[in-house]
Amino acid sequence: MSAPHRPRAGARRRLRSLRVRLIAVFAVVALVTAVSASGIAYWLNRDAVLKRAQDTALNDFRVSLTRNVSALPLDASCQELANLAVQVASSGLNYDVVVVDEAHPECVASSDPGRFTTAQVPGPLATQVGRPREIGPGNPYVYHLYWQRVNLDGPYVVGGTKVVPTGPTAYMFKSLQNERADLNTLGWSLAIATLLALIGSALLAQAASATVLRPVKRLGEAARRLGEGELDTRLEVEGGDELADLARTFNRAAESLSEQVAELSAREAQSRRFVADMSHELRTPLTAMTAVTDILEDEADALDPMIEPAVRLVVSETRRLSDLVENLMEVTRFDAGTAKLVADEVDIADLIMSCIDGRAWYDAVEVDAPRGVLAVVDPRRLDVVFANLIGNALKHGGSPVRVRVREADGSVVVQVSDSGPGIPEDVLPHVFDRFYKADKGRARSEGSGLGLSIAMANAQIHGGTITAANGPQGGAVFTLVLPLTPPTTDPDRAENPKEGTQ
Repeated sequence: MSAPHRPRAGARRRLRSLRVRLIAVFAVVALVTAVSASGIAYWLNRDAVLKRAQDTALNDFRVSLTRNVSALPLDASCQELANLAVQVASSGLNYDVVVVDEAHPECVASSDPGRFTTAQVPGPLATQVGRPREIGPGNPYVYHLYWQRVNLDGPYVVGGTKVVPTGPTAYMFKSLQNERADLNTLGWSLAIATLLALIGSALLAQAASATVLRPVKRLGEAARRLGEGELDTRLEVEGGDELADLARTFNRAAESLSEQVAELSAREAQSRRFVADMSHELRTPLTAMTAVTDILEDEADALDPMIEPAVRLVVSETRRLSDLVENLMEVTRFDAGTAKLVADEVDIADLIMSCIDGRAWYDAVEVDAPRGVLAVVDPRRLDVVFANLIGNALKHGGSPVRVRVREADGSVVVQVSDSGPGIPEDVLPHVFDRFYKADKGRARSEGSGLGLSIAMANAQIHGGTITAANGPQGGAVFTLVLPLTPPTTDPDRAENPKEGTQ
């Protein structure tokens, strides 16, 4: 069900990429700027073109009307009014004229009677034209020339005026269709310019993003290599801009990290060497002490009852110290990467039974292990794993301990469960940590706190892992998962048992 969502997730990641966002920002800025500039240019040119055309026509109409109306008799006939309309409209600016006279309300004289009459004159314009105004310092004329833009069968400017109070009223109809065509051409030109600006901004953003993102990409690759452990990774610093400062900061951080890692590695190597040397130095006296304690243990029953407990205490503590030294040496081998895997094909059921029989646990352990589950493992190391898991279950969980083996997906799964109270939730994340003990008050216990850590390391060197959990019916459940064939027998595959957590 998750497969169909992958392309969408990839598309979302691409949409969230810095390159796409940078191009989008450039495109939006360019679009807003171009549209704003084109809009302002269009409206300024529109007003200028229309104002020039209408002002020219209105001025010519006023002059032509004033010149021709003086030859009109006081009581002009309808034909004379029609002649006046034709004469005024014949100025060459391609406008038509309608003349009306209050003395002849039935007569409407028009230079083009089939198209223009007083019916096309807007009411507010006709009202203003016939309204006289008081002559004063700022108003030398009784009647003014008024105009209004209307849409008849296209854009028109309609102007009207009276020359004398007793004379006729004339209206001019000037088509602005040519100006509209010019403005449409201008609009398309500005739209094309906006589109070209948008394309240019996208190309510019692509070039800018390549310039900016190339150092960022190099920085990301360097950070990835540094995170993978290549501590000698450095960036080449070019220029003196912010990206160069970022590269210098990265180089300083990488240098500081390299120095700290080198110092920590040296200290860790010294610690491992100290533990190894100490363990080797302790083995010789421990060997002698173990031989002596074996003799003391054999003779303990014949000793004075007052000193017998002390002798048995010395025997148990000597063995505990010997086990601790052996565990420390094993941990040291894992840390140093010298732990070797001597693999052989064995039956897991036989290996488990051998571990249980060798430690006399057969009465306390229930085994559900079918024979025939073969795996290529190191028997000695796997015996250590089984001994730790089953031994811990017997010691801390109680009988019966159940061991179940099954094969799944090219791996063998060994599950060890007990009948105890289980592992506290705050302890579960730390059960494989070195020297970790759930009961802090029992500082001196029989275990060293290294058993599960060593078990995890032995599982990991096989390419497997161990997990700890609580069963649904109570009790702790440890699950060992191993591949039937280890991925490699290279000792460098040995992993640090400190990192063997869930």
